[in-house]
Amino acid sequence: MATYAIGDVQGCFAALQKLLAHIHFNPASDTLWFTGDLVNRGPQSLAVLRFVKDLGEKHITVLGNHDLHLLAVAYGKAQERKGDTLHDILHASDKDELIQWLRMRPLLHEDKFVMTHAGLAPVWTLEKARMLAREVEAVLRSDALDILLANMYGNQPDLWQDGLVGIERLRCIINYFTRMRFCHADGRLDLTYKGELAGKPQDLLPWFDVPQRVNAQEKIIFGHWAALGGKTSTANVYPLDTGCVWGNALTALRLEDEKRFSVGCA
Repeated sequence: MATYAIGDVQGCFAALQKLLAHIHFNPASDTLWFTGDLVNRGPQSLAVLRFVKDLGEKHITVLGNHDLHLLAVAYGKAQERKGDTLHDILHASDKDELIQWLRMRPLLHEDKFVMTHAGLAPVWTLEKARMLAREVEAVLRSDALDILLANMYGNQPDLWQDGLVGIERLRCIINYFTRMRFCHADGRLDLTYKGELAGKPQDLLPWFDVPQRVNAQEKIIFGHWAALGGKTSTANVYPLDTGCVWGNALTALRLEDEKRFSVGCA
C-alpha cells in the first residue's frame, strides 16, 4: 500500500499513464493525491477528468485555478480564453456529471501532509486554513455557486483580514489557495509577478519564505508553480508542479518515504 501525490497534470493524460506505469500504481491498494489543475492547456483534459473521477475512493484531488476556471466556463460565468483546451469537456456527453463531480472537490486535504493547489497563506494556521477552505467549499456546493463563479476573478483584496465579508472574503481565500506564489513580508499577495525567483522584485518573497510564517511546522504539498522545477531549500514544503504541460516532467511523491518519481513529457 502506498500513497502518491502527483503534480499538475493539466490535461496530459499520456504522461499521467506513463507515470502510473513507472510507479507500478495498483488501484487495489494504492491511493493517488492530485495537487489540482487536472485540466487545461494540455491536449487530453477530458480523458484526465474521466480517469481521475473513475478512481473513486482511491484518489484525493484538490481544486486548482484551472479547475475553477472550467467550472466558471461550464456554468456560463466566464468565457474560454486563448490557449484553453476545455472544448472536449464542455461538449462531452457526460459533461454535467463531470462538472458536478468537480465542484465537490475540496480546496485542502490533510493526512500527515497538507495538500492544497498553491500552498498555505503565511498568516494562516492549519486550523484557520481548514476553516476557510470549508467555507468556500460550502458555497461551491450550494445554490450560491453562480454568484461566486461570476465574481471570483480579480487580485483584490490582496491581504487576508478576518473582517473580510461577502465575495471579497471568498475571492481572497480562493486566491491564497489556488493562485499564490509571491507575497510581501506581511503576507500580502502579489499576483502580478510570475517570473523566475532570480529576477523577482526585492520586496517579494516566495510564500514559504515569508518571515514568521505561522504554518512552517506543517508538511505542505502543492503544485501551481512550475518555475520552481519541483525544488526548494525550505523545509517541509514539497512543490510538485514540474511543468509537464510545458514539455518538462510529471512528478509523484511517495508519502511513506518521500521518494520522488518523474517521467518526461512530450
